[in-house]
Amino acid sequence: MIDKFVAGMAQAMAGIRDGDTVLVGGFGAVGHPYALIDALVEQGARDLTVVANNAGWAPDKGLPKLMALGRVRKLVCSFPRGSGVFDELYRAGRIELEIVPQGTLAERIRAAGAGIPAFFTATAAGTLLAEGKEVREIGGRSYVLEQALHGDVALVEAWRADRWGNLTYRGTGRNFNPIMAAAGRLTIVQTQHVADLGSLDPEVIVTPGLFVDRVIHVSYGDPPRQ
Repeated sequence: MIDKFVAGMAQAMAGIRDGDTVLVGGFGAVGHPYALIDALVEQGARDLTVVANNAGWAPDKGLPKLMALGRVRKLVCSFPRGSGVFDELYRAGRIELEIVPQGTLAERIRAAGAGIPAFFTATAAGTLLAEGKEVREIGGRSYVLEQALHGDVALVEAWRADRWGNLTYRGTGRNFNPIMAAAGRLTIVQTQHVADLGSLDPEVIVTPGLFVDRVIHVSYGDPPRQ
């Protein structure tokens, strides 16, 4: 019987290694898997490359907490400003940064999940962000070659999940979570609500269970709804 729910956070985070690339869902302050990030703090992995839309907000919560402990070697994101923790570490030379335009970041992650190794985009052509990358002229316009962005681990927040790992999202909580779920070699999900197998309308399942390895129930927020 397939049941991807795990009993506790230690089991959920097992196998994450020093040096891993970790995709972290969320946009602004919405849809972040805060419980999983706290569990990663407890798990102890170091020298991580974190891929996220932004660097977090509250200095004692989520990614800023992980960075403040010196556990993140590199941040790949679109918006590094926010909590002030990243600013301080970066100025001190204690963390690396790769800035990626938001649409390009999303497409690099989506490409990884879709099995696309790289793609050309006009975004960043002629700017510092294109330095060191292949540039090709297509139809009289310059395009930059961007590589797919895989994760050793993806940390995702879902709205509802069944035991097969099928996921739904609520409103803007969807954001980067579905593409990161598909791009992670090990995808770990915290879900606000648990659905009986077969109760989720196939039309509202955004992430099929085949992309999900582990699920843990972290209950909070409003009552479940489709």
